Amino acid sequence: MTDQDARRHVSIERTGGKRYNATNERGGVIAIGDGSSVAFTPVELLLAAIAGCTAIDVDVVTTRRAEPVSFRVDTDALKLRDGAGNHLEDIAVTFRIEFPEGDAGDSARAILPDIVKKSHDRLCTVSRTVERGTPVTTVIA
Repeated sequence: MTDQDARRHVSIERTGGKRYNATNERGGVIAIGDGSSVAFTPVELLLAAIAGCTAIDVDVVTTRRAEPVSFRVDTDALKLRDGAGNHLEDIAVTFRIEFPEGDAGDSARAILPDIVKKSHDRLCTVSRTVERGTPVTTVIA
């Protein structure tokens, strides 16, 4: 994989007062706002990214064994404003997955703890980046 293949890109464009659209290179669009409308806030998008990233890891592995009856991942965090500035603490990801009865469901349930751990420890790019504290550079072009 070349550096260009590994690069990811999202553009944010203002659509109105405190309203923006995030667009990826494939043309997908997500509305972003300040919390005064139904649009996701940047913090909610971060929580969604953490949940989505690990959900995909878990889904890929468990559905090889059984299709879930229900599959939900909740991400919660405490938003603080203190001497360190605005930040999140106590980020928690909770899996609420139900598999059908039978051998296939038993197999999916059995692998669930292992794949959740692997996703957290090394697979999920989003939570791994947050936990590592990767620096963010801002540039005015």
